Amino acid sequence: MRTHYQLEGTPNSPVLIFSNSLGANYHMWDDLVPHLLPYFQVLRYDTRGHGHSTATDGEYSIELLAKDVIQLADDLGIQKFAFCGLSMGGLIGQYLGIHYGSRLTHLILSNTGAKIGDEARWTERAEKIAEAGTGALADEFMQRWFSDDFISTQKSKIAEMKAMVNRSSDAGYISCCAAIRDADFRKDLPKIFVPTLVITGDEDPVTTVEQAEYLADNIPNSHMYVMIQTKHLCATEKPEEYADKLVDFIVGTSKEERGMHIRRTVLGNAHVDKANSKKNAFNTDFQEFITEYAWGDIWSRPGMNKTDRSKITIAMLIALNRKDELKMHIRAAFNNGLTKDYIKEIIMQASIYCGLPAANEAIHLAEEVFLSL
Repeated sequence: MRTHYQLEGTPNSPVLIFSNSLGANYHMWDDLVPHLLPYFQVLRYDTRGHGHSTATDGEYSIELLAKDVIQLADDLGIQKFAFCGLSMGGLIGQYLGIHYGSRLTHLILSNTGAKIGDEARWTERAEKIAEAGTGALADEFMQRWFSDDFISTQKSKIAEMKAMVNRSSDAGYISCCAAIRDADFRKDLPKIFVPTLVITGDEDPVTTVEQAEYLADNIPNSHMYVMIQTKHLCATEKPEEYADKLVDFIVGTSKEERGMHIRRTVLGNAHVDKANSKKNAFNTDFQEFITEYAWGDIWSRPGMNKTDRSKITIAMLIALNRKDELKMHIRAAFNNGLTKDYIKEIIMQASIYCGLPAANEAIHLAEEVFLSL
């Protein structure tokens, strides 16, 4: 079994795993990723039988699909993670919450239910796919997945999603129909103890608001958010709102909470704890200003990843000859995925455009940092 995946983000950030819906693949999450990378390592994968993951023979179960997630996490050395699953992915998330809760930091159950449909529904769906192929139902899927307004105004995205459906494995789809058909977590929801966010679309015809309410009512430590004027794939319809709600849930709603999260992932807990321990009546306002505006406003922007921000910051600090800040950001650069060799190349480039004395100072400071690591 080969699980196709993509892991993005800086190594010191917590991991957030995304699980796709039936008939889609991990690209359904593409538009969310830039908004999430300031805060997380984002791990997207194709569920068994979808995308480029292997479509093994026979009927699948949600247990099997959930254990694929655990195996992937183990293979990547990820012990703890947040998990976001939509529709079928939400069923996988429920199984993980019930049986692998100790591995989860947070759980997002999106556009899903404890029980989705009945045996007749999934038997009929599988028979249609076997007869006509997944691609033949692409237009029908779009009507269920997206609001009328989205279909009429976002034609390129609709074409992209239809192409995704057309590329789907018929055998994999049919095997996953069996997994959804047999899944029923209604009696086990109280076993989920991890903090849980239930998200749904107000116009979702597949998994209704009532089904989301059932999840939220029966899972301890959970709450619910309804996205307006969206259907089944609300993450694709309104990715910025969806991503913002995930950050609210996992990180916090305020600029201070978000900024502190990013500050810690970049500079490290030890540095931030030391800085906080030195706060007093004179410098507290300035420390909060740094956290909220430098880290909460600028480092959180989706237009540039944290690795590139580290590169630029080091180069600018060389030019400005800010020794203490330069040492701090050279040390932090390792948390953002830079290497000694890459830092050396930044300094070499700076030697031409910032001057040899500035680069010479930077080389010595970098060596001091390397020796302290």
